[in-house]
Amino acid sequence: MSYVNGKDVLPPGLLEELQGYIQGELLYIPKKTEQRVKWGENSGSRQEIASRNEEIFCSHSSGCSVNELQKRYHLSEESIRKIISKMRLAMNR
Repeated sequence: MSYVNGKDVLPPGLLEELQGYIQGELLYIPKKTEQRVKWGENSGSRQEIASRNEEIFCSHSSGCSVNELQKRYHLSEESIRKIISKMRLAMNR
């Protein structure tokens, strides 16, 4: 996120109106809802985690223990169990 001077991008009337609320401070203006992307979509992290979770579920279904999965994926027992539970629920829908 980069800093943009309001004087350079806003119409003078809007700038003056905003100055009635805030002056000399940083103001974050979020994107419109329809333009926002979900976490990890741009970087590919979301897909990587989904693939990892599918691997965990398949390994567990094939007989791999939670303890083995913890060591392999460097996750807590609770995290492994949540992944398995969520994947099982998704498969049953």
